[in-house]
Amino acid sequence: MRRRMSSNAEACLASSAAKDAVREMDCLERKSLVVWRRPLKTLQYSILELFGMLIGLGSRLLNRRFLGSLLALVIIYKLPGPHASYMEMGRQNLGFIVYWMGLGLLSSVGFGTGLHTFLLYLGPHLAAVTLAAYECHSLDFPAPPYPDQKICPKEPYIRKMPNIWQILSKVRTETMFWGVGTALGELPPYFMARAARLSGKSLQQEEGPPEKSRRLTLFDKSKLIVERVVLRIGFFGILLCASVPNPLFDLAGVACGHFLVPFWKFFVATLIGKAVFKSNIQQLIVIVAFSEDLIGVLVKALGQVPFIGSKIQAPLHNLLTTTKQRMHHKMSENKQESDAAYTGFGIVTHLFQLLALFIAFYFVVSVLNALAQKRCKRLQLEKLEKDELAAKAEKNDSPKATHRGLPIIEEETIEEINA
Repeated sequence: MRRRMSSNAEACLASSAAKDAVREMDCLERKSLVVWRRPLKTLQYSILELFGMLIGLGSRLLNRRFLGSLLALVIIYKLPGPHASYMEMGRQNLGFIVYWMGLGLLSSVGFGTGLHTFLLYLGPHLAAVTLAAYECHSLDFPAPPYPDQKICPKEPYIRKMPNIWQILSKVRTETMFWGVGTALGELPPYFMARAARLSGKSLQQEEGPPEKSRRLTLFDKSKLIVERVVLRIGFFGILLCASVPNPLFDLAGVACGHFLVPFWKFFVATLIGKAVFKSNIQQLIVIVAFSEDLIGVLVKALGQVPFIGSKIQAPLHNLLTTTKQRMHHKMSENKQESDAAYTGFGIVTHLFQLLALFIAFYFVVSVLNALAQKRCKRLQLEKLEKDELAAKAEKNDSPKATHRGLPIIEEETIEEINA
């Protein structure tokens, strides 16, 4: 009897080791699905996963409640009444709201590999408004062309140097909608982890078996700190992690979803942190950095850099001068100075365009990798479920097994025990 019990224990250990090995192989296979290693397989899986997601989204949009709400909104918009002026105002501002919210969504979606739209769009917009405010001594920029172009009002106009808080108020709307978009971009990790937990899967199944002997890196320690802060402090922990520039906040969403933190508790804390605190902190940093005094100090400090300081200082000074003149609808009378300014401006523009293309390319590649790995994981889970069902069916068909999978004690074994 003891021999049989020991053999059963050895069989269980062997089965557990085999499952860990299979899980590790599946994890390695998912990680190998990247564009630079397996391009054809990655493209195939990503396209199929994208089509599946679009089909699922289309089926959800055909829901009766959504179609009924959309029809009611169209009827209210078409009906005459005192609300017509507000509806028209909302229609005119809809593009502005969708634009900045969409940029915020792209910035945070994708598990840390999102498109850095603050660096590409919102940051330059804030910097241009700050420079124009200090140059024009006014915030009453004519619209249009504002916000596409920041130019001074036509003379004569009242000149009054705006302070930092007035500049913050000028660009607060677009910054807030950008922050709302970043908060919406944090929802996919939360819902994915929550669905995995409710379906009975743990986070360890996605990352492979734990390695107890492996030392924790700085990144792993940072992940553990974020998870502990979120889970121990609760609402204020989520608010704290969302209120500061934190590239690991996706892990906070995963932790909240895995431990079934209520949706409104997670989303409200994230929304307040992203749209109110974090966006205003970033906005304030850019406005202070591009104030007139700091820009002048920066240009003078660049001139003191040995060897290359004077070569960088002259184009930058000409660029700032030409930009200020364009705000007043003026151009430089000295043609050489104007050409040098445009040359410097062209170099800066080309460098910025190259940076934008690189970031956009990295974002597209990251999305393709994520979609391919997601489909691979789905196929692996389906195969694992089929194997488990087949193993259960085979065990049930075995004549020497009960309905619980326990071995039947034969008559010879009972006689041996009695002897």
